[in-house]
Amino acid sequence: MHLNQANDLIAEAEALVEEMEPGDTQFDDESGEGGTLSVERERDQFLSAQELAAVGEIDQALERISRKTYGYCEQCRNPIPRARLKVMPAARLCVQCKNGGLSRR
Repeated sequence: MHLNQANDLIAEAEALVEEMEPGDTQFDDESGEGGTLSVERERDQFLSAQELAAVGEIDQALERISRKTYGYCEQCRNPIPRARLKVMPAARLCVQCKNGGLSRR
């Protein structure tokens, strides 16, 4: 799912680049010089990067499953609560370690 969305966003960004001719500058009331095509392309590239990062997190979680380390905090090695894994299946740290431990409270 994330990989398909990332690929779609990359294709959309590339299509926007192809639509714009070299030296083309668009003006509009809101964004001024640079035009909305550049903004749309940058948005698509940003969203694509987010989707690819999500795919990477899923791949890492699958790797932890195969190594039988899934569900354990990578820092303190304690089990990550099931409630956290339900919300964030690719979580690598328990809440305490993610928040910097007890000293940050």
